[in-house]
Amino acid sequence: MTIRREGTLLALLAFGNFIIGMGAFVVIGIVTPIAEGLGVSKASAGIVLTTYAIAYALLSPIGAAVTGKLARRTVLVSAMGLFLLGSVGSALSSSIAVLAASRIVVALGAAMFTPIAAGVAVALAAPERRGKALATVFGGITLAQVVGVPAGAWMAYRFGWASAFWAIAGLAAFGVAVLFFAVPRDVRFQAMGVGEILAAMKDRRAMFATAFTATLITAVYIVFTFFGPLIEASIGNNPEVRTGYLMLFGLGAVAGNYAGGFLTDRIGAKNTLIIVCVAQAAIMPVFSIIPLAPLAFAVLVGVWSAFGWSFMAPQQSRLAAIAPQAISLVLALNAAMIYVGIALGSAAASFILDWKGLAALGVSGGLAVLLALVHLLLSGRATASHHART
Repeated sequence: MTIRREGTLLALLAFGNFIIGMGAFVVIGIVTPIAEGLGVSKASAGIVLTTYAIAYALLSPIGAAVTGKLARRTVLVSAMGLFLLGSVGSALSSSIAVLAASRIVVALGAAMFTPIAAGVAVALAAPERRGKALATVFGGITLAQVVGVPAGAWMAYRFGWASAFWAIAGLAAFGVAVLFFAVPRDVRFQAMGVGEILAAMKDRRAMFATAFTATLITAVYIVFTFFGPLIEASIGNNPEVRTGYLMLFGLGAVAGNYAGGFLTDRIGAKNTLIIVCVAQAAIMPVFSIIPLAPLAFAVLVGVWSAFGWSFMAPQQSRLAAIAPQAISLVLALNAAMIYVGIALGSAAASFILDWKGLAALGVSGGLAVLLALVHLLLSGRATASHHART
């Protein structure tokens, strides 16, 4: 495949991830409208995110097993179709239970799409361009933070929370058509069956390294689950101002994602991840000093987002190096671990919010990141020991 054709395909996968990212994370910005519209508390509305996360975590490896030998175009188009159906179900939901159930279908589509997109990026790119390729594909999700999530939040506050899900459904319908006609049939990939998946999951070293994803994301989501209420605590309820802060978070995410890919190719994946952990441990406790002045809060949001979203490219690159014989599976498990972390972090955030209030979230998240750093260092030692024996 030529570099030009490779770049076109990576851009298509990034567009698909943009739709997935908007559908997955728009809930963060519309917790309050969902709670008010369905007559539940904000903590109870958080179950929508938790349900999605648990479903994704469980379904990602299952999806890899079931679709492991199918053509990548078939899987990508089918995944976006499921995402479309689930989004329509979300828009039509009349209760928090029905909304949570619809998110399971959305999660199945996302769980099939994102890991396969990452696997295709790894397969296409030469090793020295792998970090950049992963950052490009994952950049669709970070771009959703800039445009999609703020736009969805604005619509939810202006026209009702269901309008955000209708907009996502429309994008998903367009995505199905684009992927069907634009993704080549001959995209090469590493076919995986159930036997290969079970064998790879017995690799404790790779699984421990993959689980670091869950540890770090748990810490981040202790704060991020209730990012909307944290914004409101410092700058009020103005929809336009809130949208501006969500866009600022998104811009930080885009910058951080590409910085993570750049640093991975320059200083290595592990060193990049150490920087991410140390920065998060220092930044997140500041969220406990609320309310903050608007400018100070803006700086906090931008810096926190940039360091948080620097994580994905180095972790995926690290896992691809640890288990090159099972890249597709390991990346699918890594995606599952993201949502294990989201489920644990959002559940912990709801508990902390009810127990001690918003001000306790930042300190709690900072402490949890220190545990993630320990996990990273231990998994690095385990990898080094394995290589020394082989």
